Amino acid sequence: MANTYLTPDWILRKALQVLHAKLNFIGSINREYDDSFRQGGAAIGNALRIRLPEKFTVTTGRIMQVQDQTEQSETMTVATQKHVALRVNAADRALKEDDFVERKIVPAMSVLASDVERDALNMVLDIPSMVGTYGTPPTDLTNFGLARARMNQNLAPQDGRRMALIDSLTGAGMAQGQVAYFHDQEAVKKLYREGLMGRAAGFTFAENDLLPVLTVGSRAGSITVDGAAPTGATLALKALTGATDTIKAGEVFTIAGYYAVHDETKTPFTFLKQFVVTEDAVGISNAIAELKFSPSIVTSGAYQNVYGTPGTDAVMTFLGTASRAYGQNICFHKNALGQLNFSC
Repeated sequence: MANTYLTPDWILRKALQVLHAKLNFIGSINREYDDSFRQGGAAIGNALRIRLPEKFTVTTGRIMQVQDQTEQSETMTVATQKHVALRVNAADRALKEDDFVERKIVPAMSVLASDVERDALNMVLDIPSMVGTYGTPPTDLTNFGLARARMNQNLAPQDGRRMALIDSLTGAGMAQGQVAYFHDQEAVKKLYREGLMGRAAGFTFAENDLLPVLTVGSRAGSITVDGAAPTGATLALKALTGATDTIKAGEVFTIAGYYAVHDETKTPFTFLKQFVVTEDAVGISNAIAELKFSPSIVTSGAYQNVYGTPGTDAVMTFLGTASRAYGQNICFHKNALGQLNFSC
């Protein structure tokens, strides 16, 4: 009987199946296709502008007070392409399907999946919110309860599509003690066999050892804002201990006097607003001329995100100990990378 040769489209379909099965972070976020990238019609190149939700303020009284509407957007650039190239000869194509998948597709897609997942997970270091304690891995659901509360405060949808992604060390520390929280028999089975821990505290739990590690900069001691009541997305800093101290992208910090607010009512919370550094910075003569961070500080109007008026040279608190490395666990909603992460 003649051989049934494997065709290129069959190889591609099998490769995509294997790739999809190995991406538990990318597989858990929104991947809906935007037809702006379709062939033909309106070609937009490699950049897609994403419109952000508009925000408004509420006016009290009978007299209408029309407010200006400010549309904001972010640009997503398709800048990275990855692939694994295979040389397939006639003998390979004559293999049985199962043999070809195990010998060729699985190894190739495994390494590609790891690389793609690692790149995607670098977005964790863009999240400006953290609960828990750096260097203290969670062993129960306390930190996840704090994460759920913080996501609620930041208006993350409560629709059952929140996920907690943790590394294996955190999973090992939690698994034995948390069986009682994952009551479903099938979920408990997966807990031991596959590292999928089921649902608890409002999250679906899974393990991923490609989560990034943040190595904190060499900065130490008290660091202050150079000036008073800063706004915008850049800050000048002073009072660094070392003349050339560093601050790394991904570090989370607070500014004394700036409290977080409810996104809609602007009512202040009892905790300080957190920000995340977006670019590495190096000090010169015990000062940093420009520290870039997110989100931008807005003190009034529909986009207000802080409450308070820090005095001159307000103290900045950076989380973590200088020059130490910390793993990152993350809690997030399907339609956004996340609202919050916490360290281990």
